[in-house]
Amino acid sequence: MAKRFPQVTKVIFDVDGLLLDTERLYLLAALKVCSEYGKKYTRELKAKVMGKSEKEATRIVVDYLQLPIQPEEYKEKVRAEHMKTFPSVALLPGAETLVRHLHKHNIPMAVASGSSNWSYNLKTASHKELFSLFSHAVLCGDDPDVKAGKPHPDCFLVAARRFGDNPDVKEILIFEDAPNGVEAASAAGMPCVCVPGEWTDRSDVTAKSTIVLDSLELFRPEDFGLPSYGS
Repeated sequence: MAKRFPQVTKVIFDVDGLLLDTERLYLLAALKVCSEYGKKYTRELKAKVMGKSEKEATRIVVDYLQLPIQPEEYKEKVRAEHMKTFPSVALLPGAETLVRHLHKHNIPMAVASGSSNWSYNLKTASHKELFSLFSHAVLCGDDPDVKAGKPHPDCFLVAARRFGDNPDVKEILIFEDAPNGVEAASAAGMPCVCVPGEWTDRSDVTAKSTIVLDSLELFRPEDFGLPSYGS
């Protein structure tokens, strides 16, 4: 018998590594800055900071590698690298097709990301029209209503409230790529489609995800009660 998935009416997307191919750019920037101090930014460390707010990720890196600089200086050095690469970042496969399809069928959509406003505006600069299709964006790095970032559920619950019609959390589908985002969705009581990137161990996301896919291109909207492609 085919698995029965929750039937949803609204959608919330993560951004980094899910809609935009930014995770490798975060990695390149961190590798460059850390190497200036003779430190190696490892895969293990990358996994620790995925999905975190900029402030928290910065602190983790500086403390973990014992860098001889303050977190604020590390942040500014990394931001200088991001300014070179983020404005031309590409969309990941399936992202634009899915977003435009849902918008065409008037499915309410929002973004909930660990990004700061500064970072979000920079990396969506060449995709402004697409991101204008979302009703709102909750950016955990700056939003005063988000008291704790992922894996806490705050960002998703705030995003849900801002739809404005008191939606049932069980009818809001989350799209994530990182373990802490999947945990946040689970803590919020929301079903979650996980599309893990190359830095995510599937064993870290399978248990709390509703479904795990290799690409957004493989998502079947009708499985969750959403209009099918071609409709």
